[in-house]
Amino acid sequence: MYRSPVRVLAAPDKFRGTLTSTEAAAAIAEGWRRGRPDDSVERLPLADGGEGTLEALVAAREGRVSRELVTGPLGEPVDAQFGLIDGGRTGVVEMARASGLALISEERRDALHATTRGTGELIMATARHRPERIVVCVGGSATSDGGAGMAQALGAGLLDASGREIPRGGAGLLELDRIDATGLDPVVRACRFLVASDVDNPLVGPQGAAAVYGPQKGASAEEIELLDRALARYAEVVRRDLGADVADRPGAGAAGGLGAGLMAFLDAELRPGIDVVMEAARVVERLPGAGLVVTGEGKLDAQSLHGKTVAGVHRAAEEAGIRVLVVCGQATIRPDGVRVESLADAFGIDRALRDTRAALEELVADVARRWPA
Repeated sequence: MYRSPVRVLAAPDKFRGTLTSTEAAAAIAEGWRRGRPDDSVERLPLADGGEGTLEALVAAREGRVSRELVTGPLGEPVDAQFGLIDGGRTGVVEMARASGLALISEERRDALHATTRGTGELIMATARHRPERIVVCVGGSATSDGGAGMAQALGAGLLDASGREIPRGGAGLLELDRIDATGLDPVVRACRFLVASDVDNPLVGPQGAAAVYGPQKGASAEEIELLDRALARYAEVVRRDLGADVADRPGAGAAGGLGAGLMAFLDAELRPGIDVVMEAARVVERLPGAGLVVTGEGKLDAQSLHGKTVAGVHRAAEEAGIRVLVVCGQATIRPDGVRVESLADAFGIDRALRDTRAALEELVADVARRWPA
């Protein structure tokens, strides 16, 4: 039976731990072409503000990547990347590259003492290129220090009652007596800042940075309570000394409170990361004329519907009247009206994790062969 050619957009997020979004988009494109050779497929790797957002933004805007040796979350040096896009007018910092959970082994996780100093050093390195604005992508953090280490790296003083710098990490915030932001580097002050985040948690309380994200960073129940008190103290001093009320602001709890620090010290605006990336990649402008959008991620679950790539792509495609196919490693939900194909269902969990790229190509090729014209 004759089938009219279709224009397809391959717009996935990463498959965490197995494929970057660029690799996933390439596998989807290759698989679809195998199944329907006459169709045209455009690759559009995306991200939602967490890990992989630097890569997605640099790919979308034909940017370049530079490197800087910075302080890792537990103090060891880390060779971290940052990006410059839009002809150098915009810098991109992905905090996970400097202060991320993936940089330390599970047994070394230390929510009380991990620091965002390296993220501040990466911001400083980016600012030296004199961009007009810097996008800070937050997510995947090992830290719970409210961005205190970041602020110290940029020249702010976070001082105890004796006038000494407080110790690193969230626990050190209990010793915070006053903040002196007069030393913030002028090169940084000259930039505008945008926070790209996939969460809207406040800084403190039952939905705050410590309570919600402390456990994945290795914090015990007692340490979570300590961190929440420390971040509350931090919010109190920030309000008094900087005039910024960050305790309950949506997104302030992102990346262990780094969202709060960026808002308080750098007057950063916060936006959903998927909106930032989709805007940079001009997704809405590229939808007209497409017959299908293929998106996906490693695990499709309830969180996928809240500020994540799959939700953002589905929303935009639905508004444009374009069908959506979701491909993923595993699926614990199947939203109404959306076709979902899972590698684990098709090939078993072992192959889904061990041979992800080839399995994804094979799955997409099979779906393409059977896809309605």
